[in-house]
Amino acid sequence: MIQDNDLFKILLQKPLFNYISFCRHLNLNSIDLIIYFIERNYSKSNISVIKNEILNLFINENTRFTHLYIPKHFDYQIHLIPGAKHCFSEIVFLSCNTNRVNGNVLIGLAEICQSIKELELTIEPSNNSYEIIKLIDASKKLINVRLKIIDTVVILCTSIYYPILNNLYDIEESFHIILENSLMRHAHTIQYFKIEAPPATKILSTLVNLKRLELSKINHNIKLKFNGLENNISLPSLKILKTDIFQINILRNLIVNTNGSLTKISIDYIFHNKTDNENIIKAIYQSCPNLMFLKLVFKIENILELEKLLIKCQYLNGFYFNILNLLDLNKLFEVLTRSSPTSLFKFKFNITSHEKITPVSFKLLINNWKGRHPMLLQIYPCESTDYLFDSEIVKRFDYLQINSEDFEW
Repeated sequence: MIQDNDLFKILLQKPLFNYISFCRHLNLNSIDLIIYFIERNYSKSNISVIKNEILNLFINENTRFTHLYIPKHFDYQIHLIPGAKHCFSEIVFLSCNTNRVNGNVLIGLAEICQSIKELELTIEPSNNSYEIIKLIDASKKLINVRLKIIDTVVILCTSIYYPILNNLYDIEESFHIILENSLMRHAHTIQYFKIEAPPATKILSTLVNLKRLELSKINHNIKLKFNGLENNISLPSLKILKTDIFQINILRNLIVNTNGSLTKISIDYIFHNKTDNENIIKAIYQSCPNLMFLKLVFKIENILELEKLLIKCQYLNGFYFNILNLLDLNKLFEVLTRSSPTSLFKFKFNITSHEKITPVSFKLLINNWKGRHPMLLQIYPCESTDYLFDSEIVKRFDYLQINSEDFEW
């Protein structure tokens, strides 16, 4: 085992080349892990000195970071380290878990980090550091905001702590309201907004220049309401919508009130009835003439509405189908070969039933696609694909990776 004195000698040794000066990302969670392993192997009396030496290796007058990652429970006063102002004055990306981060650290960084453009906050339903608001307010041009919500509803509902649930969400909602109010002060600059819970305020109605909206895992939260989503909000600049909200009227409003600006829509794993499915498809082809990419769950009962969509959305380039039933694939493939616009040649098929797509199932689509732009095709799950490797019909075939980017082939 290395002794304390030997460790100090290692830390004080300077490399022949200053590699750290070329670092642009500082992940304080990784620093914490290094210190944690040191704590387990060396005397605790020297830990504070060791922490200083490690942090001073990274925070100095010779290094300038653009990306900063702050873990939960972080309490080291990094803003007081000599050289901190030089290091952090050009931060454009900040990722922070707001749970029990030392408020003085956030206030100190707010005086230094005023060039943040991308903000990623992880929010847990307990002991959030309200001082993060000062850091948000200090930002001059906030463009990209992602709010990651840690959801503990399922755990609490199945435990003996159910009586504290209401109080927990009162605390959580109050933090959401204050946080969203601070973000609304940047409403004219924010172009990308992602939130993993229903908004606690009418923040969406203020984001007049929003270009990308992601409402993710929104059905998991039982307390917060859809403030600002239930009314006819207008998002005239919105080009990309990704969501799994299951309230059809809200989803329809989001699509309809974009003034035809949407080019990419991803509606993920919403299992609804025929009427709801029909209303969503109809809203898309009536309101999105410039649509290029679409992902949705498709019900075969609405095959005629799908055909209208293919006819009206003449710029459609890629289609991602979540399919519930393989029994009617022939109907789907007939419509695709008959009515797809000439621009459409990228396809993804995700089969959510227990069946697999077989070569026989795709024979109709492949045979009738001759003479069109060769397809880029991804399928999950699938049996043997030897029949697909005719480059005049299928230019490229891949097995669909479920966690891959929706609109990349």
